Amino acid sequence: MTKVCIVVPCFNEVRRLTLGPLRRMTAADVHLILVDDGSTDGTGPKLREFAAVLGGAAQVHALPKNLGKGEAVRHGLCLAIGVGAEIVGYLDADMSTPPEEALRLLSEIGRGNQDAVIGSRVALLGHDIRRSAFRHYFGRVFASAASLAVGLPVYDTQCGAKFFRVDDCFKDCVGDPFASRWAFDVELVGRIVGHPGRGRPAVVEEMPLRVWLDRGSSHLGFLAMLLSGLALIEIRRRLARFRRAR
Repeated sequence: MTKVCIVVPCFNEVRRLTLGPLRRMTAADVHLILVDDGSTDGTGPKLREFAAVLGGAAQVHALPKNLGKGEAVRHGLCLAIGVGAEIVGYLDADMSTPPEEALRLLSEIGRGNQDAVIGSRVALLGHDIRRSAFRHYFGRVFASAASLAVGLPVYDTQCGAKFFRVDDCFKDCVGDPFASRWAFDVELVGRIVGHPGRGRPAVVEEMPLRVWLDRGSSHLGFLAMLLSGLALIEIRRRLARFRRAR
């Protein structure tokens, strides 16, 4: 049984992928699932090379075509559940969230009672959060709209560092495809919070990151940002239907 398993979704990441951060994660007894989301730039061979170096601590899962980040993450999470992981999560391939920060959040959910711990990029004194002004302010608008969609005061829905405790409710939450390639985080958190199967409110904690570095070259362009905002309408509708069906 693998206790902790982290998914790293990858699409045309050959220039940003480095072995060092992955090695630091596996050195902390974290199993990695590296998902190649239909890349066309040599990402697949590089991931297989990394997995060979990391041995049994990492595996590559190749999707037959590009399905988008949401489905890449969901496929990876389902695989993680399949290998018996007790705690699962995902990180962006560029490791904007450094391994040390990811391990700090994992430690929190490992010793606490949270159903989910999600990273939050808050510029606080003593913290090193480097993010472009445009992405910061767009993110604030999007997060406000997303909070209304899921009915929670979430500060940062799109930070690519989220970790979850595996139970039957979580397995159900990742069973169906998401509505959006990019705003899937909102729907996933909404499913977890709205799932009635626990018989109690879900415990979701948002933790400010101490370090987050914008690596640039994001695949999320301006048009995709706008479409993600529009997707919140469909996500809200789907969440209402999801809750009724349980």
